Amino acid sequence: MSGKFGKVAVLLGGTSAEREVSLMSGSAVLAALQAAGVDAHGFDPAERDLHELKDESFERVFIALHGRGGEDGTVQGALELMKIPYTGSGVMASALAMDKWRTKMVWAAAGLPTPRYAILHAGTDWEAVAADLGLPIFVKPVHEGSSMGATKVTEAGQLKAAWELAARFDSLVIAEEFISGAELTAPFLGERALPLIRIEAPGGNYDYQNKYFSDDTRYLCPCGLPADQEEALQALIMKSAAVLGCRGWGRADLILTGDGRPYLLEMNTSPGMTGHSLVPMAARVAGMSFEALCLAILEDARLG
Repeated sequence: MSGKFGKVAVLLGGTSAEREVSLMSGSAVLAALQAAGVDAHGFDPAERDLHELKDESFERVFIALHGRGGEDGTVQGALELMKIPYTGSGVMASALAMDKWRTKMVWAAAGLPTPRYAILHAGTDWEAVAADLGLPIFVKPVHEGSSMGATKVTEAGQLKAAWELAARFDSLVIAEEFISGAELTAPFLGERALPLIRIEAPGGNYDYQNKYFSDDTRYLCPCGLPADQEEALQALIMKSAAVLGCRGWGRADLILTGDGRPYLLEMNTSPGMTGHSLVPMAARVAGMSFEALCLAILEDARLG
C-alpha cells in the first residue's frame, strides 16, 4: 500500500513563529511514514526553495507546517502551480481558517455560534471594548496559532499592553469575549468527526507552554459528554469545516457552557502532530494508530 504514494516530501519547520512545533510535528510524521515503508523525506522550506520539490520529482506532499507561510494558503498555492498533490485544505480554506477574524465572520453569517469580538488598533477606546465585551477578554493576533502573542486580560487597563504584545506578531489583533465553560477540541478526518477531547489546563491557561511542553495539562478522551450531545457537537464541527471549505483533516476548538451552549473559537487546518498533540490522541481512541493516521491523511492528498 505505502509504495503507491511514490516519493513523498514532509514539509516541516518553515519560517513562522511556530517553527519549533512544526519541526516536532514533521519529524514525528516523517518517522511514522518511513516506518510504514513510504519513501518519505523531510523538506524544510526555510532551508530549501520549494521549486526543488518539482526538480526532485516529489509526487506527493504531507504538510506539517504550522502558521503563516505554511498553513495560510501560500504553500498550498505553490503546490497547486507545480501540480503536486498535498494534504489538508486547499488555498482558500487554508487562508480563511488562518484568519481568526474572517473565520468568525463566515461562521456568524452561516448562523454558527462564536464569541463576540472587536478588532483592536492604536486608537481603540480600551474602556469601551471592556464595557462591550465584558471581562475577562482574550486578545490575540489574527493570523497566529499555538497561542502565540495571546493574553487573557482581566482588567481594562491591561488591554493596551495585550494589544502591543499581539501586534508584535501581526498587524491585525482581535479581542474576543470570554466564554466560561469546558474547553473542547474536535478533530476530523475526511468526512468523519473523531472523538472530542476535553482540555483541562493548569489554572485554565491553555497557553503555548501548556500546549506543547507541560505534563500538567489533562486531556480527557472520551470527553465524558453523553453520546447524543457529543454527536451534536461533532455535527457542528463538520458544518463549521464545510462552510470554510476545509477538507482532508483538521481540528476545531470550542467552548461548551455549563448550560450546554457551544461556541466555536477557531479552525486549525494543519494541526500539531507532536507527542502532546490532539488529533493523534482522538484517532487513538477511535482505534487508529499514529502510523495509520499519517497514512490516512497522506492517502487524501490532492489538488484543487
